[in-house]
Amino acid sequence: MQIDNARELKAQLLARAVAVSPLAAAPAGVASVGISVLGGGERGSRYGLAVRHSGERGDALLGQARELAGTAAAAEIDVRDVGRIRALSAPAADRTWSAAELRRRVRPLHPGLSIAHRDVTAGTLGAFVTVTGSDGVYALSNNHVLADSDQAALDDPVLQPGPADGGRAGDRVGRLARAVPLDAGGGNAVDAALALLEDVAGPDGPGYRPLYPVGRLAGWAEADDEVEVEKVGRTTGLTRGRVSAIELDDVAVEYPVGVVRFDGQFEVTGAGGAFSAGGDSGSLVYRPDTREAVGLLFAGSERGGADGTGLTFCNPIGLVLDALGATLVV
Repeated sequence: MQIDNARELKAQLLARAVAVSPLAAAPAGVASVGISVLGGGERGSRYGLAVRHSGERGDALLGQARELAGTAAAAEIDVRDVGRIRALSAPAADRTWSAAELRRRVRPLHPGLSIAHRDVTAGTLGAFVTVTGSDGVYALSNNHVLADSDQAALDDPVLQPGPADGGRAGDRVGRLARAVPLDAGGGNAVDAALALLEDVAGPDGPGYRPLYPVGRLAGWAEADDEVEVEKVGRTTGLTRGRVSAIELDDVAVEYPVGVVRFDGQFEVTGAGGAFSAGGDSGSLVYRPDTREAVGLLFAGSERGGADGTGLTFCNPIGLVLDALGATLVV
């Protein structure tokens, strides 16, 4: 299927879903629709309709998708039961994680480390950025990691490691400087925030190193064409996967403050296991072949991936940088 045809089918399904059950009256459950990256075929004709579902709302959307499926080959409809989708901060009482090195207090700072607002358990430091009009360097992660899902105040302390990993007042590395608000009404594009680094310089130079397992990044790009990606995160360390769906709309994510819906997201399926777990929120997702950032990891589902593992959901990095007025440090 051509990508334009997939987008048209997606639009038809969303319009039908809203007509049958408006968002305000929709039953509970997950029901997201996007473009599935199927692989194979000629460039531009490798796409289909992605339907991610669970619960009553998912069942309703799934039935409507199957009615429309007569207009496309069955192989071009990628349907997955994903269960619940949660923001991937670390559970408060669970310390049984791998990647122990990333959970320690580490100086100089580097991507993948445990970091969080003082009232949050732990997430991941995704990248370093600069902001137009500021001379400082900022740590990039999620709103729910650095800004406690809009419950924090500007200038609140940010700790490395996060509190779940033993971070205390003396582990402060910066302060909350900017966060994109989360709108409970829907239509969100990113879960993102910045912490201005302070007092982390060491005797050997800056207190941060923008280095990943592949070295320094070369820039950023859109996630597309079933690209192979990887990330380094606080909980699961270095993992690899592939982009399995793009342009996912109405992704309903559970936060401590309630359900928040996102549009225009992309999905990653892990290679040989889960791509992420709780505490990996804020990780930068990048292409190892080109060393280009493609997204900011923020949520994961209970299931829907290979071997019963969950799927990972990411904000496109271009939307993140635009929303924050930021530029990656490469």
